[in-house]
Amino acid sequence: MASTKLSVVVFVINLTAFVLAIGAEHRRSTARATADSNFNYYYCVYTSDVATKVGMGASLLLMATHVLIMMQTRLFFLDKALNPKVPRAWALVLFVGCWITFCVVEVCLVGGSLINAQHTKHRFIIIGDLLPSSCQTLRRGVFAAGAAFTVLTTICSQFYYLYYSKDLTEQSFVEEALIKTLAEAAEQN
Repeated sequence: MASTKLSVVVFVINLTAFVLAIGAEHRRSTARATADSNFNYYYCVYTSDVATKVGMGASLLLMATHVLIMMQTRLFFLDKALNPKVPRAWALVLFVGCWITFCVVEVCLVGGSLINAQHTKHRFIIIGDLLPSSCQTLRRGVFAAGAAFTVLTTICSQFYYLYYSKDLTEQSFVEEALIKTLAEAAEQN
């Protein structure tokens, strides 16, 4: 049977990761071109690097819940053989979906954090009298995509855990009934 406590803990931590990813999107670094006092060149001045830390925090929280679910289900394949029934098929589909969405989230959050961190340092642009066309910043929506896939990962992991546990529960009932039937047959002989 699925542990309600584990499901609630995973949900709350994933919700926190979602909120952090949204926060990282809103706190992305912005830049403005600033002229040197000699007016020989312009350089980009970036705002604080809060989004990098928040994005990495969301990534670590999501990774922790993913490890928790995978440890609880023994990575789906390391446990004893499951019944070839509907819950097993759904558990397999959700296992694959859980890993795919998790990888997408990690690419968005970790990649966005790294790119955001690179751009927060002063970058000098020697142009002369012309203003720089733009200072490079992280594209809008990278952390938001991570937040959206966090929701999908949460859904996949919760349903994966539910179907995996359901299959184990059904299997244990079948095994108990089979053992009981065999024991009764042995007693009659």
